[in-house]
Amino acid sequence: MTGKETKPRADIYARITDRIVADLERGVRPWVQPWNAANAAGRITRPLRHNGMPYQGINVVLLWSEAVARGFTSPIWMTFKQSLELGGHVRKGESGTMVVYANKFTKTETDEYGDDVERTVPFLRAYTVFCVDQIDDLPDHYYGRPAPSIAPGQRIAHVDGFFTNTGATIRHGGDKAFFAPALDLIQMPPFESFRDAESYAATLAHECVHWTGPAHRVNRDLSRYAKDRSERAREELVAELGACFLSADLGIVPELEPRADHASYLASWLEVLSNEKRFIFSAAAHAQRAVTYLHDLQPKQAEIDQAA
Repeated sequence: MTGKETKPRADIYARITDRIVADLERGVRPWVQPWNAANAAGRITRPLRHNGMPYQGINVVLLWSEAVARGFTSPIWMTFKQSLELGGHVRKGESGTMVVYANKFTKTETDEYGDDVERTVPFLRAYTVFCVDQIDDLPDHYYGRPAPSIAPGQRIAHVDGFFTNTGATIRHGGDKAFFAPALDLIQMPPFESFRDAESYAATLAHECVHWTGPAHRVNRDLSRYAKDRSERAREELVAELGACFLSADLGIVPELEPRADHASYLASWLEVLSNEKRFIFSAAAHAQRAVTYLHDLQPKQAEIDQAA
């Protein structure tokens, strides 16, 4: 593959990473921005495709950040072509937002011995989407926010049930939240020490993402977490992103302030992001896998009906 062929892909990684670095240098964590936005207070959800399916991984961060920066309130995004197919029209002068599609394909090559070998080649493609706030004449239901699937009075019970269904051992006491790999348990401060139930749940979500790491779960290498500050910072970013994704999925809106121990990771995140243009992509992918694993531990609807 020539340098010309690799450059566009490298540019996508660099453009997105440079934007996130700029936010971090201003003290803004773009994956936390939505919770601090007045126009989105109490209405956080993952960004949604035109068909209602949620975006995942790095695209969640990109679209949350863009929505806050530009004051968008709708969670729904679509391509120019999709808007036309739905009868809509992107308003003149509106600019779109870049999202990415990542996948891989298998390529057969001949090795030095003349044998055919298969090689997996990852690829990344960028495309442009527009928020519904930028589009006129769509069907009416695109302009109304979907009703929450869980009534507010039931929301915290639902969240508690989610964490119970993971099967994680959760103990309470002390003044620190952490996952102890050697004991395979999550330690949480007493519930009463948190500002509110949402903040407790967001902290527990963070620790549950750490809990997914061992080999018998999603197999994220945590062997150097205690010894290497850079590796610790990487894992903490995965847990930060995962906690934000999961909070949105569970419909909770905590006041997400930086944890005291995370302020010290900022310099490490900036250093790694500056040197590794793909780091934020891999961190978001790891966070997505962790959250998907936690969702997969929940009882399926058939099991719920049978239990009832």
